[in-house]
Amino acid sequence: MENLTIDKKTKKRTFVKLGYSKLETVELVNSMNQLLADYSVHYQKLRNFHWNVVGAEFFDIHEKFEDQYNAVKVAIDDVAERIRIFGLTPFSTMKEYIENAEIKEVGTDFKAMDMVKEIIKDYEILLGQMFNVVELAIEHGDSGTEDMIKGFIKQVEKNHWMMSSFATEA
Repeated sequence: MENLTIDKKTKKRTFVKLGYSKLETVELVNSMNQLLADYSVHYQKLRNFHWNVVGAEFFDIHEKFEDQYNAVKVAIDDVAERIRIFGLTPFSTMKEYIENAEIKEVGTDFKAMDMVKEIIKDYEILLGQMFNVVELAIEHGDSGTEDMIKGFIKQVEKNHWMMSSFATEA
């Protein structure tokens, strides 16, 4: 990919391959791949919890976990396709996800409320990753990525609020 040139008087970009230098592209894609890895482990954790939740809270959270993993599945696809738009390859193997994710796999022996608390921790990690992607997108003038990730942020913040409210004892 050719280097990005900017006319200093008009501040206009000369667009080549979306208008990003090789360094900018690598920075943006690396940040999205990090998010992709965390989102993918989070997705599997939601499925694990959906399948394995038991107890009095079953009806409250079984369906909620399913709703969330279905939404995350779409977000994962959007992030991976955004990386492809830049002409690079997204992480796509479990090995890559697990080696690169800050979110960690867990077993099946969690109590329902511990599952909720674990998902809340995941949201905090995901939000940190999303903020990193947005900061880079703004820095590099990548409004497509910025807009996409800001939509995810709104949804994760809402999920965090709802699950935190559910986990709070009256």
